[in-house]
Amino acid sequence: MAEPTEPAASASDTKTTVPVTRPGTVDLRLLEILVCPVTKGPLEYDAAAGELISRAAKLVYPIREGIPIMLPEEARPLGE
Repeated sequence: MAEPTEPAASASDTKTTVPVTRPGTVDLRLLEILVCPVTKGPLEYDAAAGELISRAAKLVYPIREGIPIMLPEEARPLGE
């Protein structure tokens, strides 16, 4: 005879919740911990352009569908 198992935890039972964000926006808590992958320095969030700016590396990282693309090869030079 099989032993009873506990039911799987539902999404509402978990302690970690993901905040709902509008399409094209980024969770501000994520922005607090992101750093430039080149310099490890701070980033500035340009909400209007949907980009993260690293002044130290002179690079601008795109945000696509609310997801920061933190690859140097995807970044454009600052000032373009």
